[in-house]
Amino acid sequence: MKKVTIAVILAICIAVSGCAGMSDTEKRTLGGTGIGAAAGGLIGSMGGNFGWGAAIGAAAGAAGGYLYDQHEKSKESAYQQGYQAGQQNSNKSQ
Repeated sequence: MKKVTIAVILAICIAVSGCAGMSDTEKRTLGGTGIGAAAGGLIGSMGGNFGWGAAIGAAAGAAGGYLYDQHEKSKESAYQQGYQAGQQNSNKSQ
């Protein structure tokens, strides 16, 4: 049990440190892929085919992570546009 715990902690540390140089899009897509693969693997193992479940889950998770990233970028862009418009209006009124 102790060896398994150490192996899991080591794997998590390696996975987290590997994300240091990634863009937000890459992080979100990779995170979605991992979550999708895990969920798909669990569902697939209930149905008798872990591999297909994990593969389909990974593909769906990657697509979901990418779409989430695009949504977050559009929110940030809208915020920046609103902020700049507010700054310009504030400067005009002074």
